[in-house]
Amino acid sequence: MPDSSTSHLHRLHRRYALFTLSFIALVVVLGVAEQRGMPKAWIGYTFLVATVLVYAVIGILCRTTDPAEYFVAGRRVPALYNGMAAGADWMSAATFIGLAGTLYASGYAGLAYVLGWTGGFVLLALCIAPYLRRFGQFTVADFLAERFESRTLRLVGACAAILVSFVYLVAQIYGVGLITTRLTGLGFEVGVFVGLGGVLVCSFLGGMRAVTWTQVAQYLIMILAYLVPVIWLSVKQTGWPLPQLVYGQQLHQLAQREQQLIHDPGELQVRAIHQERAQAAAARLGDVPRALAQAQAEAAASVAALKQANAPLAQIQAAEKQRAALPRTAAEAEERWRRELAAEASMAQPLSGLALHTQPFAGPSAASADGDLAEGAQASEARRNFIALVLCLMVGTAGLPHLLTRYYTTTSVATARSSVAWSLVFISLLYLTAPALAVMVKTEVFNDLVGSSFDQLPAWIRQWQRVDPALLSAVDLNGDGRLQLGELRLHPDLVMLVMPELGGLPYVISGMVAAGGLAAALSTADGLLLAISSALSHDLYYKAINPEASRTRRVTLSKALLLAAALAAAAVASNRPADILAVVTAAFSIAGSTFFPALVAGVFWRRANRAGALAGMLTGLGVCLTYLAATHPSMRGLLGLSGPAPLIWGIQPAAAGVFGVPAGALALAVVSLLTAAPGERQRDFVNALRSPGKP
Repeated sequence: MPDSSTSHLHRLHRRYALFTLSFIALVVVLGVAEQRGMPKAWIGYTFLVATVLVYAVIGILCRTTDPAEYFVAGRRVPALYNGMAAGADWMSAATFIGLAGTLYASGYAGLAYVLGWTGGFVLLALCIAPYLRRFGQFTVADFLAERFESRTLRLVGACAAILVSFVYLVAQIYGVGLITTRLTGLGFEVGVFVGLGGVLVCSFLGGMRAVTWTQVAQYLIMILAYLVPVIWLSVKQTGWPLPQLVYGQQLHQLAQREQQLIHDPGELQVRAIHQERAQAAAARLGDVPRALAQAQAEAAASVAALKQANAPLAQIQAAEKQRAALPRTAAEAEERWRRELAAEASMAQPLSGLALHTQPFAGPSAASADGDLAEGAQASEARRNFIALVLCLMVGTAGLPHLLTRYYTTTSVATARSSVAWSLVFISLLYLTAPALAVMVKTEVFNDLVGSSFDQLPAWIRQWQRVDPALLSAVDLNGDGRLQLGELRLHPDLVMLVMPELGGLPYVISGMVAAGGLAAALSTADGLLLAISSALSHDLYYKAINPEASRTRRVTLSKALLLAAALAAAAVASNRPADILAVVTAAFSIAGSTFFPALVAGVFWRRANRAGALAGMLTGLGVCLTYLAATHPSMRGLLGLSGPAPLIWGIQPAAAGVFGVPAGALALAVVSLLTAAPGERQRDFVNALRSPGKP
């Protein structure tokens, strides 16, 4: 593949310029075909097949059995293209799909993700990436083992990298399933495994070499897919094609519309219905075994009555399906009813629990009936969570194994620094647009969708409702035939995917957005799979078990393990875990708690030793996982924990790293100072690593 010479750079520029023009031409051709009657399903299949086929061709052309090519792309990737690949690696399904949805639902609070992720890249550029490139091996565990002269740290680092990458990978595969379902109409579970094929064709044969050049193509698709519909929507709403500069006027109109909806009589009726449902769920939680037995008895009686009355088979089957869907145990019932209570209580709030968009540090009930901000503890708690989340995302970014490995692929230390800068440039194109997108989508929902007749609701609502009512549903609760905001459940993960049709754009734009989301999910999934397989084959097998393994055997084993990890992640994702952003933020907290203190101390503190690094990594990981297990609703359900989550200072599980990182840093410092100082070899290693003259 290309190196950094001028002729190769020019060749790269020509190839990717041609690729970009070809993708634009494909969109135009499909748009014309749509106007002439081409079925939507064919458009979706065309986007899916065409883009995945391009990724597959790149993967096949970049196949290799050379470990240096497979694990670090031969260290010959130019800064511009490494920055673009890092941007694609970074802009996962959580960013492409989840960020706009989070800003839509949380308003000001969602900016924590923009600030934290951007700040994380600054930390990465200043504190870690150049030094890892100067070290010049394959993985993060390589650095820990060499810096602290410890085989144990290699094993701990490899296992932590596998854990972080797998959690993150599940979110990406989940996103792949959503997008594949949107493009093809297949069931979600089938879509997960169909999309998995797209992941594997990118990374299986060529490793980092194939992943790098595939990610460049994926970045170009995803940024076009993100910007084009937002610009179109901006022109529609404001008459101006730069949404980043003009969405302020939409914010002003949105604030006025929010106040109208808060006092709307129909909304008040729907909120009262949700309040009654929340009270019913709370009553069931008062005596879970009794409530469960009563629900099961009523369901059985309903089925028996229908059979005795010779009711139509469809009614009997529906009643039997409802009975089968009931919880089977008291613990399962409690977990489900707590979720129901939380959901109904949120929907009973003004604006269905959505925060006032411009209100800083607003809690769930900040939009009270008279429009006042809830004072005191709630605002303080929201402020603490905002700051804690920013810090967790910053240190988590600087500790993500698959992202750190990306900077092993550059030609030099200077190139590593430049590629981080390029990464920020490419990422900022999306990050500066996401807040504008959220405002414009909310404007469409509040002004055009809310208040519509149920008889005239667009077809895409029914389509998504069939995919999963938990993601999107519209039910006429008060029977007035008009859609209130409280009758619409729109999951944040769907905001980006439904945006084109919500804005009245052609379906071809929806297909392009889905293709962009697929590119985002595939690009990150490729990097994560490679990080997992590298940790297993290089750190655990080659370095710890069989140092005599041949180069071909190491790469072959990595490919087999990559396939196994992909299938395992798909199996977990098919069970529909929590929303994408919630899963991803857990991965960031784990990464920051485990890796950040050890990596920074390994570079900048000569007194840090192997005992301190080991204590710091295990303590940070243990504290973070303990807090996640004790407070995250899904994990509490798996562990059979009952009662409300024991939040410390009101910190949500998304920011669990705010406890793990200080605990890990403190343990590293204390244990390092209480044990023997590192030897001369480790001090020389740090001196060489920080020497400005070393390339």
